[in-house]
Parts: sequence; structure tokens; C-alpha cells
Amino acid sequence: MEARLCCGGGSASASHHHPQLVCPSPSSAHIAASQLPSSLSCCRGLPRRRSCLKVVIRSRYIMACVIAPALSNFAAKSIGQTFSELRKRGKVALIPYITAGDPDLSTSAEALKTLDCCGADIIELGVPYSDPLADGPVIQAAATRALQNGTNLESVLEMLSGVSPNLKAPVVLFTYYNPILRRGVENFLQAIKAAGVAGLVIPDIPLEETKRLQKLTFNNNIELVLLVTPTTPKERMNKIAEASQGFVYLVSVTGVTGARASVEGRVESLLQGLKKVTEKPVAVGFGISKPEHALQIARWGADGVIIGSAIVKLLGEASSPEECLGALRRFIKDMKAILP
Repeated sequence: MEARLCCGGGSASASHHHPQLVCPSPSSAHIAASQLPSSLSCCRGLPRRRSCLKVVIRSRYIMACVIAPALSNFAAKSIGQTFSELRKRGKVALIPYITAGDPDLSTSAEALKTLDCCGADIIELGVPYSDPLADGPVIQAAATRALQNGTNLESVLEMLSGVSPNLKAPVVLFTYYNPILRRGVENFLQAIKAAGVAGLVIPDIPLEETKRLQKLTFNNNIELVLLVTPTTPKERMNKIAEASQGFVYLVSVTGVTGARASVEGRVESLLQGLKKVTEKPVAVGFGISKPEHALQIARWGADGVIIGSAIVKLLGEASSPEECLGALRRFIKDMKAILP
């Protein structure tokens, strides 16, 4: 399989000049020469007409690629841009979460497309992990099923790299810190960027360890989203809000993820407290499972509503991929319809 990247006259084989070059998308892409990285020396000096750099795709998933930074410019909007556009229209972001690989990766790929076309503004994709401390029983069970099916970071990113070029909504990857450290932070960030990730949530990283990571995510054009909980001291909450990129993730409950019967009233005061110290968007997650929950949080002033366990439960209980995607479509449309 080959992709042809237009860069002006004649043709050159990428494999001849860059033996390790691979393309981050299985689909063809056309990029002007001026937008290709300057390090791509095989494009220099070529005639301007009708030449293309032929990039041999050895894998649908790219570990590293000189072309990846150029292609990333053509990806979905950033998280910050998405919130900015929604604010101008007086809209609240709908941010659904799914666990990759549950029930399987092909269904996850279709679920991402369904969420995107049914109105998700940002999509949160969880990487299954064996010790998910922040997750409740529903998402833990989904992660267990995914791991038993052989899902891992490599396969998740391979799946995502095939889907992300067709998504309008930016994708935020939710993963724990250990898998990142095992892989190496810089290698991890390069890999997820090449797969089309726009943002990153790491629920178990202390604020004190985010300083270096923030620089690296900034350099890779990835937004590092930090979490504030109901038990976060005010001074620390202010520091987290200042450091967070894209938006601030407000956890609405004390404890793990999971659907609740109602939204705690203190969420309103937590929201107002954050709004006083930051102009960044604030999205509320954990425990939101019904349209009325989403509407209540929007009325309290949230810029975004994150819904996880309720969606994961729908996918886990479906008897077939068709039933799963149909239930997901109905749920997201109902949520989208009720939000401002």
C-alpha cells in the first residue's frame, strides 16, 4: 500500500532516502511541499509539477515518522480551539468516554465514529490497565474484558490511527502513568501524537511531576489535562488550574468513577470556585449518567460534561456490535439534545 504526498514535480521514493519512514494514515494524503518538515531532504530541489513523494506504508500504526508532524496539522481541532468555538456559540461540550477494546477494537473504532457523527465535541478514549485505581466497577470490568481480549497500547494506537483522520472531534487519551514510564515519556508522546491524539489525562500523576511533562506535551502539540477533586485544597486547586492545558477536569465525587443517582450539590460551589481562579474551560466528570445530570451541571456553569460509566455499561451489556452501536447512538443523541 502506498500514500502519495504531493510536494511538487518528479517523484522520489521515501524508502530510498528514509528507510524508516512510515505514514501515519492508511489513506492517501496530499500535502504541499512548504508544509512538509524541512528535515525531509528528499523533497528539496524537486521540480514543482506533478511529482509526489511516495511513502510506503509498512503499518497502519506509526511509531515514529518525519511526516507525522506535518500531517498532525491537518488533524481535528485542538481541545482549546473546540472549547473556544463552543463558548462563542454559548454551547456546552459533550465529552463521552469509552474503554478501548471493549467489547473489541473493531467495535471501539465504530463507536468512535458513532460518537463523532452523533454530536460528541471531544472524545475521551481509555487505555485498559490492570490496576485502574480511579475507576469504578463498570470501567474496571470493561478494562478486564479488553485486556483478556489482548488489547494493549500498541493495538489501541493502531486502531486509533486508522480512525482519527476521519474524526471531527479531538481525542483525549486516558491512561495511567506506569505504561507511559515503561515506554519512555518522549517515545509515548510521539507515538500517541502520530496516532491522532490531541489531549492526555493521567489520573494518577502528582502535580509536582507534571512540570517536565507539560513542556514535552507542549512540544508535541498535545494538551495535558489535569484533575481537581472535591478534596483538593484550595491553594493546590489554583496551581492545578494554572498548570492544566486544554481544560480543567473537575471530578464531581469523592471516590472512583461510576454512575450516581444524582449530582452532588457541592459541585456547584466547586465549579464557582474554579471559575474564580481560571478562565480555562472546566468540564465535570465522574458520576454523570443521565440527561438531567448533564443539564444540571451545565446550568451550574460547566463548560463541558464528561460521561463515562453509563456509556461503558451500555457497550458492555449489548449482545452484539449492532445493538451496542444503536444504543450508543440513542444515548448520545439524547444527551446532546438536552445540553445548551
